Amino acid sequence: MTQTAQLYRMVMEDHVCPYGLKSKDLLERQGFAVDDNHLSSREETDAFKKEHGVDTTPQTFIDGQRIGGHDALKKHFGQDVREEGETTYRPIIAIFSVAALMALALAVGSLGTVLHIRVLEWFIAISMCFLAVQKLQDVESFSTMFLNYDLLARKWVPYGKIYPFGEALAGILMVGGILPFLSVPVALFIGTIGAISVFKAVYIDKRELKCACVGGESNVPLGFVSLTENLMMIVMGLWMGTKAFLL
Repeated sequence: MTQTAQLYRMVMEDHVCPYGLKSKDLLERQGFAVDDNHLSSREETDAFKKEHGVDTTPQTFIDGQRIGGHDALKKHFGQDVREEGETTYRPIIAIFSVAALMALALAVGSLGTVLHIRVLEWFIAISMCFLAVQKLQDVESFSTMFLNYDLLARKWVPYGKIYPFGEALAGILMVGGILPFLSVPVALFIGTIGAISVFKAVYIDKRELKCACVGGESNVPLGFVSLTENLMMIVMGLWMGTKAFLL
């Protein structure tokens, strides 16, 4: 016998609550028949909240028991719910995964093979571009977080706002393999200072900080990821410099 859940969600002419839709979808995927009750006005919504002593909608009831909003419903079904401020590596995994797939696609499309050094070059360069975009979304917020550990930014505050543009510039030029006389020194400069700063903050001073590597609102812990980002720029700078000027 199919179990029924009562769902109360806002459905108005100018607003349909997205979490109400997600709650309805979750209930249906869990095999529930949904008694879908629409709150079609602010007055009706406020009256519902007052009646049940809740601050938000949607609200789900199962067997007469109030479960709560969408997050509470996910917890009820044993699903993970990310808490505010919780540490996560998801942004980094997404960036590096997509960068790797793009590098492979470029190699297949332009070279006809993935067994080429350009795959690694593209992967690092594209990753640099993605990481720069994350920072450029809110340069002010990034630069503030950056001041927690970057040694040069602490000496010269404007560097925190210049860094994302330098990383983007170096990454873009390296994707095309052009102007190495510009991309190489930029990558080596910001990569070396960054690596030293992160190593000192995390491994010498033993500080627990948030990484500014994916932007100012990041919940990625400072450490291996930041160090990897900077080491990638150093390696790429050394390789592209050697390739351009010696090979």
